[in-house]
Amino acid sequence: MTDSSLLAPPGSAPATPSPAHAAAHPAATVLVVDDEPQIRHAVRHVLEELGATVYEAATGRDALDVAAARGPDLVVLDLGLPDMDGAAVCRELRAWSPAPVLVLSARHSEQEKIRLLDVGADDYLTKPFGSGELAARVRAQLRRANMRAAGASELAPLRAGDLVVDFHRRVATRAGRSLGLTPIEWGILRTLAAEAGRTLTHKQIFDAVWARQFGNAAQYLRVHVTNLRRKIERVPSSPELIVTEPGVGYRFEPPRAA
Repeated sequence: MTDSSLLAPPGSAPATPSPAHAAAHPAATVLVVDDEPQIRHAVRHVLEELGATVYEAATGRDALDVAAARGPDLVVLDLGLPDMDGAAVCRELRAWSPAPVLVLSARHSEQEKIRLLDVGADDYLTKPFGSGELAARVRAQLRRANMRAAGASELAPLRAGDLVVDFHRRVATRAGRSLGLTPIEWGILRTLAAEAGRTLTHKQIFDAVWARQFGNAAQYLRVHVTNLRRKIERVPSSPELIVTEPGVGYRFEPPRAA
């Protein structure tokens, strides 16, 4: 059994990141927090294939100490820690660390996912998962971290194939032609694309676009996201850019490196 197969369902073949992806973030530092040594080892294996430097912690308190000392670019956090709830660790980290937090958990409740995203987690991966999926989520979060470090209050245009999201001009184009988005559609696309790779809850998107905290967020969004997908997706019925997290919200999936 390989290290990465510990993350996947029995009988599934572990995915190995391609060489092009392995060096995508050679200077990145990642803190892995899990009380199970075999899981930490398996996650470390995937991260080192991506070129990351990995630190480990087995408890919530150790995680906070290591994060304060090392300042990682990304935290991969398991919820089932022996000394404190993973959500509490996430909340404390978010109070002073800008590092994205990718949560790993065997808990499948939609409400649990929403709770974690609301306290500051950037993404959520449910166990068991494949090493390829973990690598993709890590790359997405490191891209976001790099964009934040570069800092531009004015985001650079985001490109996904021939789709361009121009934040400064407030327009989306495909092959140079404007897609004619409505103000609400643009607001949803901008909110998701500016946080590419991060799952946003219905409420987070709703509050950002409508600037109010009443109404049925999921119901409002469902109609507008359907219309938006018709304009930006190659195959709207099988969306690749705006991904649904059932019962939770949506995520703009960044294009993968060739």
